[in-house]
Amino acid sequence: MRTKAVAEGDGTLQMLRWLRRSPESFVRGERSGVQLPVLQPHQILRFDTRRLHAALDERRRQRGLTWEEVAQKIGGPISASSLMHLSKGGRTGFPHVMWMVKWLGQPTTTFMRATRI
Repeated sequence: MRTKAVAEGDGTLQMLRWLRRSPESFVRGERSGVQLPVLQPHQILRFDTRRLHAALDERRRQRGLTWEEVAQKIGGPISASSLMHLSKGGRTGFPHVMWMVKWLGQPTTTFMRATRI
C-alpha cells in the first residue's frame, strides 16, 4: 500500500478493523469518533456501493448537477463513469470512497454493510 495511490476499499476496511480505527481517523480534520460496526465472526465488512450511488444521485438531483459536475466537485481522479458504475454494486477504491463520502457530509459507516463469509 505504501507505493500505491489507491487501495481496494473492502480490503482496507479489514485492515482498519484489525487496527481498530475508522477511515475518518486517517483524514485530517475529519470526525475521529466514528467507530466501525461490531461484526459477528462469520461476517465481513464491505462498502455498500449501491447505497453510496443512491446518496450521490439524490444529492446530484437536489442540486441539479450532471454526473460530470459531481465528479468535478468531489475532486481527485474521480470520473463521472466511476460514479455511475457504483450503481452496479461491487467494489470501490480507497481513498476515492473517502472523497465521495466527504462530499456527502456523512460518516463512512453509513455506506458499509456486513456480509456473511
